[in-house]
Amino acid sequence: MTSKESSHTSEKLSPPITDDGPEQLSDRLAWSRIRQTLREPFAEFFGTFILIMFGDGVVAQVMLSDDQKGSYQSISWGWGLGVMLGVYSGGASGGHLNPAVTLANCVFRKFPWRKFPIYALAQVLGAFCASGIVYANYKSAIDVYEGGAHIRTVPGYSDTATAGIFCTYPAVFMTRTGQFFSEFIASVLLMFCIFALQGDSRLGTGAGNFTPLCLFFLFFGIGACFGWETGYGINLARDFGPRLMSFFLGYGKEVWTASNYYFWIPMVAPFFGCLFGGLLYDTFIFTGESPINTPWMGLRRLVVPDRKAKVDS
Repeated sequence: MTSKESSHTSEKLSPPITDDGPEQLSDRLAWSRIRQTLREPFAEFFGTFILIMFGDGVVAQVMLSDDQKGSYQSISWGWGLGVMLGVYSGGASGGHLNPAVTLANCVFRKFPWRKFPIYALAQVLGAFCASGIVYANYKSAIDVYEGGAHIRTVPGYSDTATAGIFCTYPAVFMTRTGQFFSEFIASVLLMFCIFALQGDSRLGTGAGNFTPLCLFFLFFGIGACFGWETGYGINLARDFGPRLMSFFLGYGKEVWTASNYYFWIPMVAPFFGCLFGGLLYDTFIFTGESPINTPWMGLRRLVVPDRKAKVDS
């Protein structure tokens, strides 16, 4: 065989190289192509799914056992584990698991804006489905705790309410301002620390491969130190998805009206908190690529047209 023939044969036998390495036979399957296209939404879905399975699961176990199978600290541990394992599971997409975190990355880290809606939808759906499975697993215990198979109540309307398993409800003494501020400050801490864990390549900072483990301690700390007043929702997907599921499961309109229509606060406050937390980190610490590290802190483009961009377009 001549060298020319050998080269031609090897080209025929060698699999083509893709972005993920040499092509496998399975890569040609229809489902493989679908999975490749939707890999990031799938990752966000299952990452958030894992988060809620552990988070709502530990709340259910502690509540339904009357604190015999855990305590408040167990809840902090459970949510911390859920975040860590959820981030590992959703690593293909960056493991945001939170629309507010995705938004902050869009604003400060050039994450594509076109991905924001699909990420948020995947996160909400993951939380929605996981809360339904937690309910199915603990249904018998909920029946006993509530006092009947068809009794489902919400905090503030019953001493044996179980709706708090799925989403957050504030302490009875909290004012509307206090509710918003509690969610806001927890979200500020969340985003500031997430950016700190991502680090600054110019300064050689960040947690690297230990980021998911550090997020475990971050969420444990937020729950242990700031979780009592509002339940530290700090995540639209984590709170709205399970709240919607609880509504469909028969908990009634009270899931929306409880605590003077509290439901919108853990949906809105995290966006403001995460944006402010990202702003603080980039303003005072981060030296890499960020709107803050541009002329007029990125506001120049709002008043001075970018002529070069127009020419290029």
